[in-house]
Amino acid sequence: MSVLLPTHPSSFSEFAIHHAHHNPVSPHTPRMSNRKRKADEDGLDESMSISPQASPAFAPRTIARPAKKARANEVTGRPLTLPRLLETLDADSLRSVLQTICERRPEIGSEVVASAPRPSVMAAVDVLSQYQDKLREAFPFGGNAGSDYAYNRVKQQLTDLIDALTDFTPHYLPPNETSTNTSLSYLDSATKVIHDLPEWNSQSHKHHKDNAYDEISRAWALVVTEASKRGGGFHLHSGEWDQRLQKHNEQSGGRMQTAVNALGSNLGWMGGMGSGDNSIRAQLFNNTYGTGGGNLPVRVGLW
Repeated sequence: MSVLLPTHPSSFSEFAIHHAHHNPVSPHTPRMSNRKRKADEDGLDESMSISPQASPAFAPRTIARPAKKARANEVTGRPLTLPRLLETLDADSLRSVLQTICERRPEIGSEVVASAPRPSVMAAVDVLSQYQDKLREAFPFGGNAGSDYAYNRVKQQLTDLIDALTDFTPHYLPPNETSTNTSLSYLDSATKVIHDLPEWNSQSHKHHKDNAYDEISRAWALVVTEASKRGGGFHLHSGEWDQRLQKHNEQSGGRMQTAVNALGSNLGWMGGMGSGDNSIRAQLFNNTYGTGGGNLPVRVGLW
């Protein structure tokens, strides 16, 4: 007869309770924490992988801003550019600079002379007028205009005006000037400038105006001679230049007789000069030209 040992369920339960009491199993054990953290991380990675922001198509792009343009020598002084510098110069300053450059570099001066437009008669007369104004302003107020004191006060301005006349006149003479009308227009204006020159009491000071009349008279003679070769000089009469020249000679006190003589010698075939019925122009319009001196009458109008 076998003897069976009785089981003691209470003993197993007590053992389990005792073991649990001394080795409690918490839901927050390290193993469970590691598993939970790993699961959380796996879930985070999965959520990031499916997030639109994590997609390469929605990757944030860095917008490149244009770099600020750095200016050369921005914080230092620098001279003006040539165009800006020229904008600040007035006419006198610009002429002075250009003249200095041309004097230093003669080849540049030659190029300027060749490239510059030809000055008109009006432009030359304007320059002469400016010299006249300076001469008038230099005269002493209330003094004798012909005295030695006045002469000493205006000598420089007087010399500048006469030098300008001497330099301008050859430019408007043949062969440099081919237009007779242009030459005569300049001479007419230049002669008026000479008329306005002061008359000095001292004989030693009168040579300025006398020499000016002599030069302008010879210039008139040259133009009259050249004009007489073109159409028989008829342009001199049609423009009444012959009468203007005679008036200039009268106003000069006969100091332009050289020009009047040239007019008579080159156009003497026309039967004389002067005003009134004896002038060539009057004879042509009166149909009386050529009736004197044995010449046959000349009919004016249709032949």
